[in-house]
Amino acid sequence: MYARNPGLLLLGILPALIAFVVLVGAFVVLVYFIGPEARALTWFAGSWSAQERDLIRALAEVAILVGFIFLAVLSYTALALAIGDPFYERISQRVEARYGATAAGVNLPWWKELVRSVGEAIRLAVFSAAVAVLVFLLGLIPVIGQVGAAVLGGLVGGWALAVELTGIPFARRGVRLRERRRMLRRYRWLSLGFGVAVFGCFLIPFGAILVMPAAVAGATLLTRRVYGQPV
Repeated sequence: MYARNPGLLLLGILPALIAFVVLVGAFVVLVYFIGPEARALTWFAGSWSAQERDLIRALAEVAILVGFIFLAVLSYTALALAIGDPFYERISQRVEARYGATAAGVNLPWWKELVRSVGEAIRLAVFSAAVAVLVFLLGLIPVIGQVGAAVLGGLVGGWALAVELTGIPFARRGVRLRERRRMLRRYRWLSLGFGVAVFGCFLIPFGAILVMPAAVAGATLLTRRVYGQPV
């Protein structure tokens, strides 16, 4: 598809690049203030010995970074989709058209579509924030905690990405968030495998920028598989 439509690839990369720059800026600010942030979150360690206090604060810094990476990957996807919605919609439509049996479009007034998108984004953000808190707390446990936080973040983040990225093709079929989750759970291992693979690619430097258009195309194929349509 990209070989035949290089302009489509460039259009898909542009909003991904903008979202990437925004989150890199947020990461720089986080790292600059990470010391005070770690001290504020470990206020209870003020009366501990210097060695114990330094250890818990070092663990807190690591946990903050892991939690931020988890949130950043999901926020990046939501931000890129919001900025580049027309471009990613077009990519998804091209995939549908290529494989045939395109679902009949469901056209909503723009303001209803906006309300739907904002509502779904808020619900996904609340879920992501709750998991990020759990990832942070788990990261405070020495060694095992950091490994567990990374695994939990990857699995939950992968599932959340699968739900988020399939929003465009499912919306075209008139399916809302709750029903989308239910349908993806019927293909949970396929959905999770897709989401975790995208999550891993997003962790590679500049991978998120290059992979985002392909992730939208892959999410469209996943949706077609869920509906039993040819891929």
